[in-house]
Amino acid sequence: MLTGVILAGGVKRRMNGTLKSLLPFDGQPLIVRQINQMRSLCDELMVVTDEPRPLLPVLDPSVRVITDFFKGCGALGGLHAALSLAGNSSVWIVGGDMPFLSSEAAKLMWKRKSEGLHAVIPRIAGELVPLHGIYDRASTSPMIPLLERGESKILALLDHIIWGDASLDDLPELGAEGNLASSIRTMQDYEALQQGRRRL
Repeated sequence: MLTGVILAGGVKRRMNGTLKSLLPFDGQPLIVRQINQMRSLCDELMVVTDEPRPLLPVLDPSVRVITDFFKGCGALGGLHAALSLAGNSSVWIVGGDMPFLSSEAAKLMWKRKSEGLHAVIPRIAGELVPLHGIYDRASTSPMIPLLERGESKILALLDHIIWGDASLDDLPELGAEGNLASSIRTMQDYEALQQGRRRL
């Protein structure tokens, strides 16, 4: 059993006041697209956000919406909240700005986690992508000292848990839609990804 979690932060200045999770992508809000992609693999779905109200009208009632315990601690704070409240021991964490999720990649990493790892992080073109990884609830306790001193990056956790990476460069499913590491950080990123979809 696997819990799927989307870390959907609030409005960012680089997005001109727009909530990235509500950007239209393939005719639907980005967060709805992500949930639909995760549903094929996950029996529980959650969204972590500091601004739940704008998301509630587009989310299915079966999706749990939670907020951070440690406010202002970015992705690490969101990961902590997700692992603390997930109903399953294995949790697939993704960023709310990532359009090209891969359930096939998640399945591969979930299988690898059964080797006794606390986390499996994808590696693409030599770079770790912590916001498409599979994490175990056992990773929660080591986060607390990091969060208490204001750490916000998930990569800081890796020195304190047993983890492995999974090279996804040769996974053919990733070429079907796009690089799962692609994210929308600015409106320019969003427009470029939209143009790329139209060319396809």
